[in-house]
Amino acid sequence: MIKIDEKIVGYAVTQAEAEAKAKKPEFKREGGGGDRAEVIRMHEKLERPEMLVGSTYKVKTPISDHAMYVTINDIILNQGTEHEKRRPFEIFINSKNLDHYQWIVALTRIISAVFRKGGDVAFLVDELKAVFDPRGGYWQSGGKFMPSIIAELGYIVEKHLISIGLMVEPGLDEAQQKLIAEKRAEFEESKKQEDAFSESDYPAGAQLCAKCSTAAVIMMDGCMTCLSCGDSKCG
Repeated sequence: MIKIDEKIVGYAVTQAEAEAKAKKPEFKREGGGGDRAEVIRMHEKLERPEMLVGSTYKVKTPISDHAMYVTINDIILNQGTEHEKRRPFEIFINSKNLDHYQWIVALTRIISAVFRKGGDVAFLVDELKAVFDPRGGYWQSGGKFMPSIIAELGYIVEKHLISIGLMVEPGLDEAQQKLIAEKRAEFEESKKQEDAFSESDYPAGAQLCAKCSTAAVIMMDGCMTCLSCGDSKCG
């Protein structure tokens, strides 16, 4: 029994220690301890700052009269420390073409939610690039085939993730680059194919590569070889 000798002016409900911790989950941090600062990692409970930095990319396709503008905003974690990182936080797509309004809104919300979830978001690139338009894709200047508008958005997300250091730019090693240069020189010397009106960087008559979607596959030494990514049917 507790005897109350004074007038009650207020009250509060106490909670068990376990319940209090459950309602206030610890956000993921790495490091910490001693003189080392704690490093905040990306998680879904991270609140949006008043200002974000980002980049805007213009997408102009031959199948639409209006261009799309894709803006990806990034959040800077651990700013001013040695653990400073830039991570994608949200994406916006703007276009005058209202025919795509519904799927644009849905897609931006889903991608933004994945960004804010944190972790490895690079899988979005492969998922978007694997979407094909049933009506057929289109060719970009330079001889690159784009299977759909969604796939081009995947390439834009990939470009942005590479620019902030979240992905490594795909490329060939020195030996592969040297081999491709030699094969290309041999092919051009043997065929003597020139086309002053072609915008492609690859020899005329090159076929479409199934791996990188570039018209750069030629027959060399009895084997179909891509001069863009190095893919070869002979291994």
